[in-house]
Amino acid sequence: MSGMSALTGVALDDDAHIHQSIRDILTTPVGSRIMRREYGSLIPELIDHPGNAANRLRLMAASVMALLRWEKRITVNSTSISITEDGKVTIDINATSRSGPRAGNKINFQIAIK
Repeated sequence: MSGMSALTGVALDDDAHIHQSIRDILTTPVGSRIMRREYGSLIPELIDHPGNAANRLRLMAASVMALLRWEKRITVNSTSISITEDGKVTIDINATSRSGPRAGNKINFQIAIK
């Protein structure tokens, strides 16, 4: 067991706990946590900007920067952004686990932002 589900309280394995943490980091606006003002990412601020190449790059950079700072259990190898015509944004993260029994293993996460 690595952690607990924020929704149900059920025990989570390492990968599921990392996935939950990544979603929390990427969807939390910087400055919104009272005791941790720096926690989170700039993604909520960038999400409603145009879906052009420049903003995709900003979203990818914001996701990598936030994960480098707040999620020490992984090393981010690559990210990609998908934006559908109806405005749904998904971030695909390819990473390597840095700790636990699966250290060194590749892991992939898909996080729906909006």
